[in-house]
Amino acid sequence: MVTGSENSCVDAPTSLAEPGTPQVEQSPAVQRPTFREALRFWFKLGWITFGGTAAHIAIMHDDLVEKKRWISNGRFLHALSHCMILPGPEAQQLAIYIGWKLHGKRGGIVAGTLFVLPSMLVLLALSVIYAKFGNLPWIVAMFNGLKPAVIALILIALQRIAGRALRGSVQCAVAAAAFIGMFFFDASLLLVMFGAVVLGIVLGRFRPGFLHRPGEAGAEENDEDGYYISSLSPVAQEPAPLLKPAAKLTGMVLLLWLLPLPAFYFFTGDFHFWRSLILFFTKTAFVTIGGSYTVIPYVAQVTVSKLHWLTRLQMMDGFALAETTPGPLIIVVAFVGFMAGYNHFHGSLWMGTLGLLATTFYTFLPCFLFVFAGAPLVERTQGKPMIQGVLGLITAVVVGAILDLTFFLGKGVIFPSGRVSLRQLDIVSLGWVILSLVLLRRFKLNVIHLILLSVGVGLLRYWLGR
Repeated sequence: MVTGSENSCVDAPTSLAEPGTPQVEQSPAVQRPTFREALRFWFKLGWITFGGTAAHIAIMHDDLVEKKRWISNGRFLHALSHCMILPGPEAQQLAIYIGWKLHGKRGGIVAGTLFVLPSMLVLLALSVIYAKFGNLPWIVAMFNGLKPAVIALILIALQRIAGRALRGSVQCAVAAAAFIGMFFFDASLLLVMFGAVVLGIVLGRFRPGFLHRPGEAGAEENDEDGYYISSLSPVAQEPAPLLKPAAKLTGMVLLLWLLPLPAFYFFTGDFHFWRSLILFFTKTAFVTIGGSYTVIPYVAQVTVSKLHWLTRLQMMDGFALAETTPGPLIIVVAFVGFMAGYNHFHGSLWMGTLGLLATTFYTFLPCFLFVFAGAPLVERTQGKPMIQGVLGLITAVVVGAILDLTFFLGKGVIFPSGRVSLRQLDIVSLGWVILSLVLLRRFKLNVIHLILLSVGVGLLRYWLGR
């Protein structure tokens, strides 16, 4: 478990050891990755996670579960279900949790930071270019070539996750209902998850057999075998306390939150502006339940209509730029922070850069608190039938949400005009989606190679179009 100190009782039968310490006796076939191996993976992940939440989950599941076998499918989905009900970008929080399970707090900090840092640096470069030269068409075209490959990645992961998460008719029905509600009726993800939780509690109380089929437990145990992090790992007899470590973590995060304030007060002009920016994006971090598509409209409305930090056109351009970067889609708030500082200080690129850095720091800092404080709850709920059943339905909602995002993103890629008709069909994009699927499934093409190839196709289409 995460505690205020560097001790925990996760995966240790009799001792208080940090998660990932080699005290747990593992199967000879299961090796704990070294910190350098994990660092190398998280660094690579930060640069290739294009396409938003669905693509992030897809790539992590493919690498961590299917290829590296660092975490079992059951633990991956269990943790993802918890992250879905926390404020903040769930894919980044899942990375923080897995990093914590592998190498303790330093592993979680590295995983969460490298998940955001590359996209922040890319968006900083694009923001400077945008401020100086406007929205460059060749940049947009380059990343438009990448979008069909992202759709292919999401489809492959969706098939894998759905095959393992939808183990019964109830889970299938919940996934279908979630997709229908969100795609056809614009139901919010938060509302759909709440309905799944209520249904799970009712079924767990009166019809538990609907949530757990006979013989399913044995099948799940077989699925958990051969992974470093799995449900078969022994746990401590005495659960770690929750309140004291959470209070200590909160104090540490609050101290980090306060540290930059004196620098803003003494070394920058108009402290009132910086205080407003810091408070607004800190608040944003606490209202992002439901993912990026929930918080972005809120940020756009407040910053454009009330605070007047940027124009509506600039906000739309920022959303487009954020879609072309790796990392979580909520990184668009970094562009908002850049333009806020740039516009407020009369075209200063330095103030824009400072605004971007401050926005990123204060938006993502609470995510580490949520995961580190909530990780003990994730461990305690493992193996409890009632909670497992409810989380299974949340996972089914995740499948429906990924399918909804796939259709949403796919529509924009295959029908760029927004109208679904044969005349508006982009044959090249559709063909590249199909070819990407063949390259990934049939020829096992490396994801990085597919990304580079797709960017090249986008540039080629741009120059031929000219």
